[in-house]
Amino acid sequence: MAEHDVVLEHVDKTFPGGVRAVIDFNAEIEHGEFVAMLGPSGCGKTTTLRMIGGLEEATSGRIYIAGQDVTDLPPSHRDTAMMFQSFALFPHRTVLQNVEFSLKMKGMEKVERARRVWEMVEMVGLGELAHRRPHDLSGGQQQRVALARALIGRPTVLLLDEPLGALDFNLRQTMMVELKKIQRELGITFIMVTHSQQEALSMADKVIVMSDAVIQQTGTSREIHEHPRTKFVAEFIGNNNLLKGTIKSRSGSVVFVESEDNLFYVRIPETMPHVEIGKETYFSVRADLMHTGDHPDMANRVEGSYVTTEFMGSLETNVFEVGSDTIVHVEQHRSVADHVYQMGEKETICWPADAGVLLETVTGVAERAEAE
Repeated sequence: MAEHDVVLEHVDKTFPGGVRAVIDFNAEIEHGEFVAMLGPSGCGKTTTLRMIGGLEEATSGRIYIAGQDVTDLPPSHRDTAMMFQSFALFPHRTVLQNVEFSLKMKGMEKVERARRVWEMVEMVGLGELAHRRPHDLSGGQQQRVALARALIGRPTVLLLDEPLGALDFNLRQTMMVELKKIQRELGITFIMVTHSQQEALSMADKVIVMSDAVIQQTGTSREIHEHPRTKFVAEFIGNNNLLKGTIKSRSGSVVFVESEDNLFYVRIPETMPHVEIGKETYFSVRADLMHTGDHPDMANRVEGSYVTTEFMGSLETNVFEVGSDTIVHVEQHRSVADHVYQMGEKETICWPADAGVLLETVTGVAERAEAE
């Protein structure tokens, strides 16, 4: 366990009144990893972050930091630091004074304290602004001060609660690169909470997707984007198309799913050893793996009615209505998608046999309550 900076074992959190905020959370985070907990508001990600930092007590389960069981320890006895979205800087103190505050409280000798503070201020690019106060700084500069203050004590783990939420788009893009760069230089484990899939997939080595108090999927950015395991992840991440049908039969690693008189070849993921014939199910197909027009070499095809086109720089996504209540997105480079559709125009949409993937079911609070 010592090789992991953070380990959570079967961690639950139930608030007064029986509200279950986190259910059976398990994770192992290695030294130096950048981990993002991603999900919509109310899914339990911030509560989990606060339990790691000791700001919330776990109802059950154990939490370890650098091999030490800290489940029942207060925040001051855990080797963590927290960076909040609001920055929470001292308005009457300069950049230097904000950054040095924790070292001063620990009684560190003045010369050593000054050396470490200057190193950190220079690292976050604020050397020329060291004597300014927060009201004289931009939002991005204030965030850098908050980051320097959180890192000055060299904690084992830095906890970041929506760190980029207060910044505008362009500044957020810049700070994503800066955060990752600083994390790599220091080699400190970062655990970040965000509801932005762009932030999570751009910065994190490992992404933990949560919904309805449970973990839906854990994996690298590429794994989460290209191989969603559940219906929620497929809807929440990337540009996936969700299709529904009934499993009619199985042949090796492929099932045949029937939907509104169409029969689709769908790949079974390695994480799903058992498939129930006759069960109603969902499968996903990435928008960039679908193609307009008839492609005889592709196993799956369906007819759709054109709805609209979404332009995204060099890419464009044509949107079609398939069947009675299904919308399908087909993402292509503009050089390929040169057809100008008319509203309601019929088009054949095709995709390879291995492009569609069967989705698993993860039971969250709502499903558990319904089952009970």
